[in-house]
Amino acid sequence: MKKYLTLFLALLPISAFAQTSDLGDWLIYFGNKKVSEKINLHHEVQYRNYNAIGDLEQLLLRTGVGYNLTDQNNNILLGYGFILSENYSDDNEEKRALSEHRIYQQFITKQQIRRVTVQHRYRCEQRFIAHQFKMRFRYFLAVNVPLNNAVMEDKTVYLSAYNELFLDLTDRPFDRNRVYGGVGYRLNNTFRCEVGYMNQLFANSGRDQLNVITFLSF
Repeated sequence: MKKYLTLFLALLPISAFAQTSDLGDWLIYFGNKKVSEKINLHHEVQYRNYNAIGDLEQLLLRTGVGYNLTDQNNNILLGYGFILSENYSDDNEEKRALSEHRIYQQFITKQQIRRVTVQHRYRCEQRFIAHQFKMRFRYFLAVNVPLNNAVMEDKTVYLSAYNELFLDLTDRPFDRNRVYGGVGYRLNNTFRCEVGYMNQLFANSGRDQLNVITFLSF
């Protein structure tokens, strides 16, 4: 069994659409336990702040049970998530807390094309927010390309990029889109880190940010 701890620090020095520049961070823990050759348990904690720390933007708790269809490169998962958001209103500095319960289903498939690793993730979410019910579909496409080695092994510098599209099942389907590109370094099986840029495009606004990401596996 392995647990994967991911420390995700997102610095936000740049803001678009006349937003005030600020410094924020995302702290994320990913856990994955192998129950058998086919079954795995997933658990995840994300703690997001507007500032360096202490100004909560969102707390996300997610868990699920996965099943390998063929090998570890093709996995389906059924999960549940609890999300607590504290958002600032547009006209003042007061925050409004909002709780969400989420059921989700996803399919992850990975491909190796020479030295390029490609990952597709298809996720469908049923969202229970206050007295509202919403459904959302997400498509995540990511690539990792090692530069100084033929494969992702110890002491490897690599390029990382992804795009994730969020679609609501309503008459106005577009929710948001995330585009990320960065460079990373894998020291060994335990440690790797990335520095990159991410743009989030929302229906009526957007945000640019610099991401500093550290992955710890043990």
